[in-house]
Amino acid sequence: MRGGVSQSFKLYLLDVFILLLYLQDSSCSSVNSLKGSLNMNKKEDALLPEISPTASPQPFLPLLAPSPLSPFTNSTLPKLSGLCTLKFDAVESMMGVTSIDCVAPFAEYLANVMCCPQLEATLVILIGQSSKYTNMLALNGTLAKHCLSDFQQILVSQGANDTLQHICSLHPSNLTEGSCPVKDVREFETTVDSSSLLAACRKIDLVNECCEQTCQNAISEAAKKLALKAYDLLSMQGAEVLSDHSTRVNDCRSIVHRWLGSKLDPNGAKNVLRGLSNCKNNKVCPLVFANTSHVTKACGDGMNNRTACCNSIESYVSHLQRQSFVTNLQALDCAASLGVKLQKANVSKNIYNLCHISLKDFSVQVAPEVSGCLLPSLPSDAVLDQSTGISFVCDLNDNIPAPWPSLSHLPISSCNKTVKIPALPAAASGQTSMNSLSIGSHLCLLALTVLGSLYYT
Repeated sequence: MRGGVSQSFKLYLLDVFILLLYLQDSSCSSVNSLKGSLNMNKKEDALLPEISPTASPQPFLPLLAPSPLSPFTNSTLPKLSGLCTLKFDAVESMMGVTSIDCVAPFAEYLANVMCCPQLEATLVILIGQSSKYTNMLALNGTLAKHCLSDFQQILVSQGANDTLQHICSLHPSNLTEGSCPVKDVREFETTVDSSSLLAACRKIDLVNECCEQTCQNAISEAAKKLALKAYDLLSMQGAEVLSDHSTRVNDCRSIVHRWLGSKLDPNGAKNVLRGLSNCKNNKVCPLVFANTSHVTKACGDGMNNRTACCNSIESYVSHLQRQSFVTNLQALDCAASLGVKLQKANVSKNIYNLCHISLKDFSVQVAPEVSGCLLPSLPSDAVLDQSTGISFVCDLNDNIPAPWPSLSHLPISSCNKTVKIPALPAAASGQTSMNSLSIGSHLCLLALTVLGSLYYT
């Protein structure tokens, strides 16, 4: 189990678990009754590899906080320093969304795909919007400490986890200019081609941006121009030592993000920043792979006991399921990464196929009957309803076999249309349209197995 859970909260979860068992028996005729009514409008999706459709799955909205019990969020008055000059009211609605995406019991499990990207985007836009009054795109070290503390206090007062700085590796230095030589708005706009930057990033194509990198290239070009200012300044001062250039460019990239956060409306800036973060997140598997020796011993060449092998890989994967929810594209990378690790350890047979390992097996499990939950590869948020609780869209239907990697075709790239993989979850489509969404009794309080799997292992 990751993180501490109080005894009172465990008892609360137990009450929820018992209630849900009763409700499930009395109100759900089958798992299939959980189907939502999302209408999917599909177009060719350049973000995804060429696929071989096997089904037309419908996304679900798993409930994380059941009715009629009270939600996990508790609104309290935050204890603020009174020393932060940032305009929190400029991003008030975004702060509310962030507190739900990072809701206390589940922030760690939604960290890489939902909580931390939303948290970081909100902080960037907060500094950007505040620069309209301060003319500065960064805070000094002292102010950064006070503002980061106030930022977290406000989120926690709305129900967010109180360890977000640890979960999302957030530090006061993330609010400063770092090694970037430019933080003044006027100097920024005289250094970079701000009109071209704004044109490239005003509204990004969430499906194609990850491959075409129109906005990303414009941001990188602007960051490089800002970083070059340091060389002029240092030569004027007679300095002989220059800090690492790539670090400086990366710090300047944060300044560019904040500038965009000042020029776009908060919702528009959020779409851009969350889209860019998803481009980065979907390229790598967020899971940590422990020692695979017991799997390689049972499944290595010379394997003579299929049952022992499958028990071994299933046990290994069950530990991965306690780490984090993952997107469908992350699941692909996780399956490839683990497969390569096993192949290098002398496991040559396709044990994914042999033992019926699917992509959903790499994500947190929602219910034993319907297996794991793959989140969409495009940005999404959790939703709080005071009567039904917290929910988010994921796919619980499509049992996509995990592809056993071929060393000659790695890495699997979402931009490589020649890669043939099983059909991705329907929720991956960048053209998804929620035209008709009816939750009602379809959800059947699916939280019971989420709570059980996360807190009673």
